[in-house]
Amino acid sequence: MMNAAPMLEGIKVVDLTSVVFGPYTTQVLSDFGADVIKIEPASGDAYRYSGKPAKSKAMSPGHIALNRGKKSVTLDLKDKADNGVMLNMLADADIFIHNVREEAIKRLGLDYASIIKVNPGIIYIHCVGFGSDGPYAGLQAYDDVIQAATGTTSLLSRVDGDDRPRFLPSLIADKVAGMNGAYAALAAVIHKLRTGRGQFVEVPMFEAFANFMLKEHLAGKTFVPPNGTACYDRQVDPLRQPFPTKDGHIVIVPYTLDSWGIIFDAINMPEFMADERFATPAGLIKNQGALYEELAAQTPLKTNDEWLAILRHVNIPCMAVRDIEDILEDPHLLETGFLNKREHPTEGTYFELREASSFSDWEAGQSDHAPLVGEHNAEIRGKYA
Repeated sequence: MMNAAPMLEGIKVVDLTSVVFGPYTTQVLSDFGADVIKIEPASGDAYRYSGKPAKSKAMSPGHIALNRGKKSVTLDLKDKADNGVMLNMLADADIFIHNVREEAIKRLGLDYASIIKVNPGIIYIHCVGFGSDGPYAGLQAYDDVIQAATGTTSLLSRVDGDDRPRFLPSLIADKVAGMNGAYAALAAVIHKLRTGRGQFVEVPMFEAFANFMLKEHLAGKTFVPPNGTACYDRQVDPLRQPFPTKDGHIVIVPYTLDSWGIIFDAINMPEFMADERFATPAGLIKNQGALYEELAAQTPLKTNDEWLAILRHVNIPCMAVRDIEDILEDPHLLETGFLNKREHPTEGTYFELREASSFSDWEAGQSDHAPLVGEHNAEIRGKYA
């Protein structure tokens, strides 16, 4: 029998973050059962107004996606009474997470040195753009800034030859940093359970995303002296693209050397692989471009469904290319319950994306909807006034 109690039941989180990085972190904690109180100004988190138009004021799709299960409380932290409410919350909290710059948080009396006077065991997490021990400390950071700083904006030009630096079309740096914040928070919780001690945790967006990108792209620069250039060749190979088919495009991944022979056998072209260029592993790697070119010449002769049937029969990884609009109809996501239709009290029917992981001893329940601005003021402010 699965345990119905949330895994982070009893963990209280005071969340003074906004936009994506910090709210992504606290969304993970909320999904696993932590009690997250989202502190907002009277106008609400700025991300409530970003992206596609909301159906009602301050309830953007991005806010709905990143803040389910949280409780919203509005406070003016420059006001003495409201600041006192905040301090009382923090005295009762397990985790405090914020993305306010160091000078400003000190002026509010909410810096780590001040908070441990009222709660010595607190886990205090500061989400920053750049680590505090480097020359960029204190600079503002957004996803675009971090993509530029990490060299990510240079990658597409290596693929297509267009010299313009370009962003990856995703808030990928924000979300990666958010995941780093979540697992840093969980590690600190485990440390406290073992030792009884809280601590200060800094989660820098720049370093988190640089770590993420350089895992493969450090490449030849890994060694001192280097034995090659940066960038994982496979990822920036111009030939590594979706293949055109009779009715669309398909991704085919012949990841091992043997896979190429399996593919050409499956389409009744074994003679192509008999070419002396491919007689040795070294020759096959050297001439892999010719393999991609020949496969690209063959794929337009069949439909996506025909290719999927052929390739899956011989266990070659493949998938038809979709438009982002089509993913809401994906049969796998629908069958697994990843996409859920829910009713919001003001926004009506909407799609919610569940936490992706599953556990043998715990099943996530349905959390509360993303809150309206100050929706929980009456419930919480009086408790801590």
